[in-house]
Amino acid sequence: MRFPRTTTCPQPCESPRRRGLSRRMLAPALVAVFVGATASLTAPAGAATEEAARKMHGYYEMPFPCGQQWTGKTWSSHSPSSNSVDWNRPDDEDDAVVASGPGTVTVANKTGQTGYGRYVQITHANREATLYAHLSTVSVAVGQVVDQGALVGTVGSTGNSTGAHLHFEQRSGSKVRAAVFSGQKFVYGATQGSRNCVDVPMAANMIGGAVAELVVFRRAKRAKFRVQQPGTAPVVIRFGLSTDEPLLGDWDGDGAANVAVRRPAESNFYLSTPAGTHVVNFGIPADRPIAGDWNGDGLSEIGVRRPGTPDFYLRHSDGSVTHVPFGDADDVGVTGDWNGDRVTDLGVYDVATATYTLRVVTGNSAPWTAVVPFGNPGDIPVTGDWDGNGFTDLGVWRPSTGTFMSRRAPNAQTTARTVLGVQFGRPRG
Repeated sequence: MRFPRTTTCPQPCESPRRRGLSRRMLAPALVAVFVGATASLTAPAGAATEEAARKMHGYYEMPFPCGQQWTGKTWSSHSPSSNSVDWNRPDDEDDAVVASGPGTVTVANKTGQTGYGRYVQITHANREATLYAHLSTVSVAVGQVVDQGALVGTVGSTGNSTGAHLHFEQRSGSKVRAAVFSGQKFVYGATQGSRNCVDVPMAANMIGGAVAELVVFRRAKRAKFRVQQPGTAPVVIRFGLSTDEPLLGDWDGDGAANVAVRRPAESNFYLSTPAGTHVVNFGIPADRPIAGDWNGDGLSEIGVRRPGTPDFYLRHSDGSVTHVPFGDADDVGVTGDWNGDRVTDLGVYDVATATYTLRVVTGNSAPWTAVVPFGNPGDIPVTGDWDGNGFTDLGVWRPSTGTFMSRRAPNAQTTARTVLGVQFGRPRG
């Protein structure tokens, strides 16, 4: 992997630094970890108990980026409930608001002028909901599946508000319940630091070898990519902001993937290369970034999956755009070379049913699709070539345990497969 010596991205992006990543050391060790580790597709009993508790009670973090200090207040006549929280800190207008927990956006009011004003509601797997009101901007769309820590909007004073603040609710049915963060009841009136410091799982050939390396993007106070090196410390690449959406791609065609982020509020991609950081404006704020080699020339290109729709938009190197409708509005977009022809294909993952649907176009033939169940509901999809055979394999990352579950098969759509597990990343909850 070649790290850029300097970057041109806006602060607080930082230049990546070397920490001894080599093909000779990493690739055999990673294969050994996969071969030596085994795990069933179903979570072990302890994890299942934790998942049951999570579904019953929910697990939430403060609705702000990692490490920020906010004061949350209420009062007896607070509408609609004294269990609501009004959050403030100095000069907080237009500060980022992030998802308190993973779920699906059921309200994204971008024009409200009364009541909650501009607001977002996210419904979670346990059928509870969180609500984020009086926003200045809204960065998500109805039907969008959002991960914990993802940007949903910015602090404002819209609707029935007399000053900038975030009105926040944890709802169970029609009732607002007392706020709980990090598993502990919130003390109203207290100033507290956000522990919304989650890892986003990823994978790519980071050193140019045949086998994909495991990667997490940590939404820390100083955002970072962490690349797994079995037997030694991960390579740490500081790049982007905690509220950015991460992606990986071979932006310069040298055979190794580099890091990148998309900044939702700007609709800008920041692509890190050895020559510096390239900035490309593409899509709308609510879009979620994807990357792939759309024409098989060895260079990765960018694209987006548009939330609340079944639409992919693929941007080519000449600036032209291909529109591909595929999947359902609430699916998560994924990419990979499912048939080994060096051209990146599209796919979607239904988080609720833990099912991949893959799309392949061969030559001038009509697209074919394959449906592949894998993982558990609530898992996060991750794709990569786990065995170096030229075909992208499927995988998931289990938030409760921080475990990558890799599905190794001759190709992505076959039923014969081996499932292996590797713990990497920070478990949630």
